[in-house]
Amino acid sequence: MAEAATVPATMFARNFAHYQDEAIRTKVIVVTSHDRVVGGYLSASELEHYERLKARERQVLLVGALSDDIIADIEAAEYGVETL
Repeated sequence: MAEAATVPATMFARNFAHYQDEAIRTKVIVVTSHDRVVGGYLSASELEHYERLKARERQVLLVGALSDDIIADIEAAEYGVETL
């Protein structure tokens, strides 16, 4: 993924169409005001990804409802080590 573009709010507002197209390439446009991040503009694909992550964040899992395989995986997991 390309690095997110950072632009001042006035430039973003004046050149919205340009940054809308830029978001397709970079996925995220970071908008600043007085050298402080005030928001961001996400591409459609990045917005979908964000919404999927937010939905998963709200999932509640009950340990009693987990299978023995899942519990074994959790018990064997190591902090900071990612597996696919």
